[in-house]
Amino acid sequence: MNQIPRDLVALLGSRICHDLISPIGAIGNGLELMEMSRSAEGPEMDLIKASLLNAQARIRFFRISYGATGDGQAIGSREVKSILQDFTIGGRVRIDWQTEGEVHRDDTKLVFLLLQCLDTAMPYGGDVRITRSDRSWTLSAQAKKLKALPELWSHLDGDPKPGPITPAQVQFALAPQQAAAMQRKLFVRVTDTEINLQF
Repeated sequence: MNQIPRDLVALLGSRICHDLISPIGAIGNGLELMEMSRSAEGPEMDLIKASLLNAQARIRFFRISYGATGDGQAIGSREVKSILQDFTIGGRVRIDWQTEGEVHRDDTKLVFLLLQCLDTAMPYGGDVRITRSDRSWTLSAQAKKLKALPELWSHLDGDPKPGPITPAQVQFALAPQQAAAMQRKLFVRVTDTEINLQF
């Protein structure tokens, strides 16, 4: 199977997120004006607002996960925590970001891709703790029940088993590409109730 160039995928991700931010922001502005004029209230408006916040959170998260990164770009941990908090509202997976200070955009991108891998394996919810020591990152996930995905984790181990990757699983293909571009090695340990990812 021909590999899509990593830079092209990232540029495509950036383009899509960039083009979606403006109309979603405009919807938010429209809702604020409606609230100020009290022209619309009730459960319908609450549903629209909740859906808008969810869309905004996903765009922010996906912009980092799938967008292009530049040399030396960094992002503050406070912003990362804000993105993760908004992204997980109403979800079953809780994320505890334990890193302070600025983080390289490449590192954040790989962490976000790995978080999506963990989310796929945790359909019933659970807890993820993210820590950093010097240049090493660890994502520790715990859940009462995990979905066994040996064929997908094999992509991160560097020895992918044959089989198609679906759109919902694309993070398992992109994470090792991102790690390779950063000249980092991914390590995966999976048990019945725990997943440990390191790079």
